[in-house]
Amino acid sequence: MKKITDLFNLREGEDDRAKTLETVRRNITFEGANLWILACAIIIASVGLNVNSTAVIIGAMLISPLMGPIVGAGFALGIYDFVLLKKSLKNLLNATAVSLAVSTLYFYLSPFKDVQSELLARTSPNIYDILIAFFGGVVGVIAVTRSEKGNPIPGVAIATALMPPLCTAGYGLATAQWSFFLGAFYLYCINCVFIGIATFLIIKYLNYRAVKQVDEKSQKRVKYIIVFLIIIMLLPSSYLAYSLYQEQQFKKNINIFIENEFTDKGYTIVYKKTDYTANAKNLELAFLSKRFSPSEIENLKTKLQSNEYLSDTQLEIRQDTTDRFNTLKGDILNQIKGSENEMNLKDVKIMQLEKEIESNKIDNRQILKETSALFPSVSSISIAKSTMINQRDSIITLTAVIYGSSTELSKTENARLAEWLNERLKVKDVSLFKKN
Repeated sequence: MKKITDLFNLREGEDDRAKTLETVRRNITFEGANLWILACAIIIASVGLNVNSTAVIIGAMLISPLMGPIVGAGFALGIYDFVLLKKSLKNLLNATAVSLAVSTLYFYLSPFKDVQSELLARTSPNIYDILIAFFGGVVGVIAVTRSEKGNPIPGVAIATALMPPLCTAGYGLATAQWSFFLGAFYLYCINCVFIGIATFLIIKYLNYRAVKQVDEKSQKRVKYIIVFLIIIMLLPSSYLAYSLYQEQQFKKNINIFIENEFTDKGYTIVYKKTDYTANAKNLELAFLSKRFSPSEIENLKTKLQSNEYLSDTQLEIRQDTTDRFNTLKGDILNQIKGSENEMNLKDVKIMQLEKEIESNKIDNRQILKETSALFPSVSSISIAKSTMINQRDSIITLTAVIYGSSTELSKTENARLAEWLNERLKVKDVSLFKKN
């Protein structure tokens, strides 16, 4: 039995209590460096939430000094030091006000006001957040009372996450989204209260000496306040946890229903929308080709109502009438045919242009060989088809032939050359020009 007691003995490795208490007193103050660190941590956390960066948010939590006054309040309750309690609560209130003001100003000035997943995660606290805050607070105060602080402190800062809820509350104020503000500020209050309660319980367990002896009535008053705070925090968070469980069951059973009734039967779903609120649950679906008759839809609704978690869910299957569906199908087919006709016209135009290019293509090298055989003095030749426009805007087409010759061709040879080129090129408009 003694070995088991030693295994869970928190007094082993405990730091000097006077020194621990002095450290706690020193960390509750928000003046000078601590206030600057807090403001900078708030800006960093706000930027992290704004750009949805988990790493930046974690960094802000690590440098935040907000744990100090919360642990101080828990210590003060444990040793009945009401002066320390008053000072701790005052500093916590100041730190909260400064944090809200800085984060609200940042989000008000920031051009990016879209709701990110990191922001949404801090707006719906539940009983699990209470467990995290409480056990995180237990680890935190145990680490504070150790002579070797070790690694728990950074982990506690990340797990209990005091900074992001405050920044999210500032976002709610800046954008006038009161549900964001209330949800995030409630999460912040949960963290503060249960870290403080965990600190109080550990200090009582370690049997720290009271600053002054208080009567039994005052001790009971402290206990009543703690119980009251626990109830105030537990009731809404328990309700929210139950709501979260119901929503998860709703989504799970909706997916099972869709898989059994549609996916397994080969029906392709092209549209799906689910709504889950306290007042209404809706499922909307649309399908690629399947058309449901009224009797089939009624049968599906009956199956949906028979499920415990989907009994209040309204099913709506979006489908148009058969005639309009066929009309839409005809329009699509006509559009496809029109596109094919347009493509055919383009192909014909391309073929015509290719033929025209081919007809205007002249092999100057081959014609030079043939011309030189008939007219040995011709040494070079260039042939091109062109158009001329006169002052009356009439168009004249001609085939211009520029040739080079070692000797001057006579008029008879010129006429013979022109006649031969007309025959060879299958034209009637050859004009000869001698290269100088």
